[in-house]
Amino acid sequence: RREQARLKASVVEEDTEEWQKDAHFTGLERVGGVDLSYIKGDDSRACASLVVLSFPALEVLYQDCRMVAVSAPYVAGFLAFREVPFLVEAVQRLKQEEPQLQPQVLLVDGNGLLHPRGFGTACHLGVLTDLPCVGVAKNLLQVDGLVRDELHREQVHSLQRSGETFPLTGTSGKVLGMALRSHNNSSKPLYVSVGHRVSLDTAVRLVRACCCFRIPEPIRQVRPCSRE
Repeated sequence: RREQARLKASVVEEDTEEWQKDAHFTGLERVGGVDLSYIKGDDSRACASLVVLSFPALEVLYQDCRMVAVSAPYVAGFLAFREVPFLVEAVQRLKQEEPQLQPQVLLVDGNGLLHPRGFGTACHLGVLTDLPCVGVAKNLLQVDGLVRDELHREQVHSLQRSGETFPLTGTSGKVLGMALRSHNNSSKPLYVSVGHRVSLDTAVRLVRACCCFRIPEPIRQVRPCSRE
């Protein structure tokens, strides 16, 4: 908890890059996606994957998949301590081997500020790599009074078109993220939250801009790599 709190103090919840302030993300050329996939029935072996896509074309420029031995135990709320070191290593390898392909932002299959202590995997990875990071979750993490109740289902149903959102406001009054309908062909929302060096509004716009289907391409493209 102390280490988490120490790292959390470094999180920047605002836009820090010029491309983030442009309506069309002019200047953004490379978007990364990361994932750690476990072998079925074995939580000690996993594949750490990083892909980098061009923007706005969303074509794969780079991919790195490595099998890793996971030794840290799973503890709820502290998943990043188990997984993030391998993702940091992947980012560092890319920086050393092909620095011209370094991503300008990372999309993380998980949460950022939407976390019991406001420091999910996207925050953790962002602080350690000093890259802008966005948390993109497929399911709602029920924290700070957020629940999948009838009201939540009604709000989800109200998202009729791609790009429509509603805020995820906890009982504390803090907006922890946004529910986003990312594609017209999917009524299931994504739960977008700030990781590091990006505002919530920019995070939502970026995720939507990266969606050809429900899941944004940097995350969707990293899965086949790790499965293989």
